[in-house]
Amino acid sequence: MDSAQWNTEALGKDKLKLAKDLLLRLKKRFAPEGMLHYGQGKWYPGEEVPRWALGCFWRLDDKPLWHNTDLLARVDKDYKHDAADAKRFGQALCEVLKLNDAYLKPAYEDTLHYLWMEQSLPENVDPTKADLSDSLDRRRLAKLLTRGLNTPTGFVLPLQPLEVGSGWETSDWPMRRDVLTLIPGDSPLGYRLPLNSLPAVTEEEIKPERDPFEPRQPLVSTVPPARDPRSMMSSLRKSNEEVDVNEVKQAKEKNHREVIRTALCIEPREGKLHVFLPPVQQLEHYVELLHALETVAAKLSLPLIIEGYEPPRDPRLQRFQITPDPGVIEVNIHPASNWDEMVHNTELLYEEARQCRLGTEKFMIDGRHTGTGGGNHITLGGLSPADSPILRKPDLLRSLVTFWQHHPGLSYLFSGMFIGPTSQAPRPDEGRDEMMYEMEIAFQEMPDGFVKEPWLADRLMRNLLIDITGNTHRSEFCIDKLYASGTASGRQGLLEFRGFEMPPHPHMSLVQILLLRCLVARFWKEPYKKPLVRWGTSLHDKFMLPHFVWSDIKEVVKDLQQHGYPFKLEWLAAFEEFRFPHYGRLQVDDIELELRWAIEPWHVLGEEISMTGTSRYVDSSVERLQVKLTGLTEGRHVLSCNGRRVPIKSTGTHGEFVGAVRYKAWAPPSALHPTLGVDTPLVFDVIDTWNGMSIGGCTYHISHPGGRSYETLPVNANEAEARRVNRFWDNGFTQGRFNAPEEFEALGHFYPNKTASKPMAPPAEEPTGEYPHTLDLRKRYNAL
Repeated sequence: MDSAQWNTEALGKDKLKLAKDLLLRLKKRFAPEGMLHYGQGKWYPGEEVPRWALGCFWRLDDKPLWHNTDLLARVDKDYKHDAADAKRFGQALCEVLKLNDAYLKPAYEDTLHYLWMEQSLPENVDPTKADLSDSLDRRRLAKLLTRGLNTPTGFVLPLQPLEVGSGWETSDWPMRRDVLTLIPGDSPLGYRLPLNSLPAVTEEEIKPERDPFEPRQPLVSTVPPARDPRSMMSSLRKSNEEVDVNEVKQAKEKNHREVIRTALCIEPREGKLHVFLPPVQQLEHYVELLHALETVAAKLSLPLIIEGYEPPRDPRLQRFQITPDPGVIEVNIHPASNWDEMVHNTELLYEEARQCRLGTEKFMIDGRHTGTGGGNHITLGGLSPADSPILRKPDLLRSLVTFWQHHPGLSYLFSGMFIGPTSQAPRPDEGRDEMMYEMEIAFQEMPDGFVKEPWLADRLMRNLLIDITGNTHRSEFCIDKLYASGTASGRQGLLEFRGFEMPPHPHMSLVQILLLRCLVARFWKEPYKKPLVRWGTSLHDKFMLPHFVWSDIKEVVKDLQQHGYPFKLEWLAAFEEFRFPHYGRLQVDDIELELRWAIEPWHVLGEEISMTGTSRYVDSSVERLQVKLTGLTEGRHVLSCNGRRVPIKSTGTHGEFVGAVRYKAWAPPSALHPTLGVDTPLVFDVIDTWNGMSIGGCTYHISHPGGRSYETLPVNANEAEARRVNRFWDNGFTQGRFNAPEEFEALGHFYPNKTASKPMAPPAEEPTGEYPHTLDLRKRYNAL
């Protein structure tokens, strides 16, 4: 857990192996007759190679998408497949698809490029040898020179479905070179095709994406690969709708003269046969092509690895996907249509992840229990985009946004550590003061009840549910896949709740979903139409404290109960302790003092030059904790921290007060205020102003009390709790004045400063300004 791959980096040597184990386990449980897909994910600046994306796809009509699991090759096994196997497979596939195998072309690496690289190496370096410490270019060169540049990397078959009827077509690729030469790189063959060498694309050749709202017919049933592939494929085509023969012939003649720009690629890589699938618009075509591949694989006894383009999004197909993210493995689980299915999916995911030695919780160096860093985002939609409740009733989105804006506890109880306007899921009222004003104008244009315009909710809210940079994806309510007009993949009718951190237990995750499920049902029956609140600075002052967050959650639960939903507050008790860990408790006579961790928004710093380029760091050196006192006598007792008065406020309960202390916990090389020192330790005093003395207090250490630094992360919850407990001392407070016993009066009085001791004067009350609940030790108010 200390390595970079589980903290900061997206890729690592263990991540892919564990993700593959989880993929096979989940496929066995969710989709035994599904298809495994090894694709390419995102590629961010500064990363050497693109991220991988492992997917599993299956049909919702309970029909197999891939019949024989043994024909799906394992990525951790060497099958000794080579270029001859790839050519043999390509020729057999052409036979099954009724295509001329003369269009199956070998693809070679750029000989001139790699010969130039070889000549550029130092004289004392063997170009055919490399180790893991060498660069990617160096290792690639050694592998290619060892294999031989005259050996084809794979085979390319230009391929696309016929515009009319069922079937496929191919064509020649006219290029300046007689040999199909790949673009240098490490990506699969299909991503390195010299498509720029093909004739320019005309407007007539650009095909629009399939409308996600278009009605779909049931998929054609496929049968296991027949003994005679020709008879199998012919029966499959006959099951489709009848098409005029002359029309198909004319379409073939017409399209045969055009250049087909999509291609299927067959590449032997690391002893395994990889098949790169081209993009298609119709799911029917993708299913037909998969069945043809399985037929050939069964005939030749060649297991495959499917890569390239995923199946088109379609309500008749289900999927889950596993991808890497910085510090975590992200699993996008398939949606559930009812509560029992949701419980089954969630518990199964947690258990299978545990069996793969993957965890859903982490411990920080100081012992704080936290999430893994990945989100537990919840997506709301329908069985198809047309069924989406947000598109059918836009006032549901208005109700959710308004209710969340009224109850900041919903934003902060379930969120991760990084909150604020530059976080992954900022609230609409964080960052821009005028956003609430503009949102009220949008709300007045949003009708109640059902609407006939599915685009209405998206058009009204797309420019408001954003972060301060205008990014629709980084918002607490993410609607970038609701009804985006630019692409068909953006019109899925989905609303994503991004303000949920990954909880450590499946039942905690289910409670989150149950709370959201109750709120959706409550607003579906009775829309929530109230004016928005201008919280101002209290959003990052009052609602940073666990007491006020929990009080706000109580109001949410009370609202649900009043509307007939028996949601219980104790179901959320685990979140209070998980989100706001308890540091220590002290009893002084009738007064109890409690310290808890509180939320602190992190500031994004200016641009800096790093090893990977330009970076923007966050200042995580500032922390905040809550001080809660019970049994105080108002007007008599005062709380101080490091000699300064803490602005404690009454909670409404007699004798109960709450305040916060904001302090600099450590001094990083790059911080918001680099000249400020560290405020450690924090010494709290409960001062009795009537008697002029400190009647008790405690000390909180930011790190190890003995000055040691923890070298490793906690191995379990017990060690993490021990680190937290050791930093809280129920002593160390400022002592009051000393009265000598009568038997020592004869010794006289000694005053070190030539003045008699005086009662302890309470610290002066300081102006709190925009943050009335918080003492900021970094700011000296008397210096203004």
